[in-house]
Amino acid sequence: MIATPTTPRFALPLLAVAQAQKEVTHNEALTLLDALLHAAVEAGPITAPPAAPEEGHCWIVGPAPTGAWTGKANAIAIRSAGGWRFAPPREGMRATRLTDGAQLRFDGAAWAAPATIMAPSGGSTIDSEARSAISTLILHLAAQGLLISG
Repeated sequence: MIATPTTPRFALPLLAVAQAQKEVTHNEALTLLDALLHAAVEAGPITAPPAAPEEGHCWIVGPAPTGAWTGKANAIAIRSAGGWRFAPPREGMRATRLTDGAQLRFDGAAWAAPATIMAPSGGSTIDSEARSAISTLILHLAAQGLLISG
């Protein structure tokens, strides 16, 4: 079997000299680019493939996957051509989770969701201007997917 040349970062397939059926390799690379560029996932990390996935939708595979995802821990699973394509994550990679807008980040070992920060409350001295400023900051960070407001 001849090894297919790939890109160094995401192992996107490259065309080989004198390769037959170049459209297969080209289409595979475009499918992966379509999923990874400004990555948006339906949900995740989850361990089992969804029951009725739609073409083009993506999920983050959990750390102990089952079924068709076995052996693909932490990958981005892409539903394509009636099957699954998997893109391994790289440290620092981000994906937006569509269910809540969170910006998940791959830290090299696992996908991490943003920290949950509670709005300020209580205390013996209440500074309403400071509370207002902190609440606004939390709201804006949550809107960018950098925090989950609690």
